[in-house]
Amino acid sequence: MKIGVSGASGQLGSAVVQALAETVAAENLVAISRTPKTDRTYAGRLGDYDQSETLVAAYQGLDRLLLIPGADLRPGIRSRQMLAAVDAAAQAEVGHVFLLSATGTQREGESAVGAAYWHSEQALIKSAIPAWTILRMSYFSETLVEEVRMSLTAGGLAMLEDSRVSFVSRGDVAKAAAAALTSEGHEGAIYQLTGSEALRGEAVCRLVAQQIQRPFALNVMPAEVLRAGLLKTGLPDVVADAVVSMKARQARGAYDIVSGDIVRLTGGTPCSLAEILASIAGGLGQS
Repeated sequence: MKIGVSGASGQLGSAVVQALAETVAAENLVAISRTPKTDRTYAGRLGDYDQSETLVAAYQGLDRLLLIPGADLRPGIRSRQMLAAVDAAAQAEVGHVFLLSATGTQREGESAVGAAYWHSEQALIKSAIPAWTILRMSYFSETLVEEVRMSLTAGGLAMLEDSRVSFVSRGDVAKAAAAALTSEGHEGAIYQLTGSEALRGEAVCRLVAQQIQRPFALNVMPAEVLRAGLLKTGLPDVVADAVVSMKARQARGAYDIVSGDIVRLTGGTPCSLAEILASIAGGLGQS
């Protein structure tokens, strides 16, 4: 059985390929990206989400394929890219397509960061591809860590509400995706890849304060105030808008979902946010 990972050069894609390489023979593992490289544990193929003809060629001969959305945050781009990827997979006659999506996915305006997930899911479900599986991931613990690092000077974490989030590590999502790709019985399934608990912002800030050994507060603010503050730091408009959109997803409860699907898929317990924070405490500016 030949397995491909599309979007393999990103952090998550690389982690999935590494996890697959532990059990999948090199001749049966294909890493697909705009900058392909071949390793002793997998073959590399060129597949550019903006060039559909490269996708059809890259997906040829694959029995199973994981589609990981790209990182372009401009409105409408990722939706267009993923629709092209689903269409290419159908043209290449891939037998089973797995899609990385996000918890709380629903119809949203095209400017919302979650719009691409909705369009991708709908396209895959309605496609002629024989089998599909959707892997909805929660908010990455590592993304929260980066937010904390950028917020240390301000002494607090910005949110639109004291939202509950089931933080999950990138590594646990990668392991779950690899497990699904290499096992049976996932046709038509929608999995929620989350942490074992959902934490409010206040609880997150207490965990951070324990690690950095100084106060760290929750700063709840309106979306327009958050956006203005992000722009003052020098972030481009498109990035500031994406951050605000992600915070809005948190506020409406998109990540307030706790599931045991990672345990069911991998047999292991997902890392807690506290464990992730403790593992990089020095990098957070611990006293």
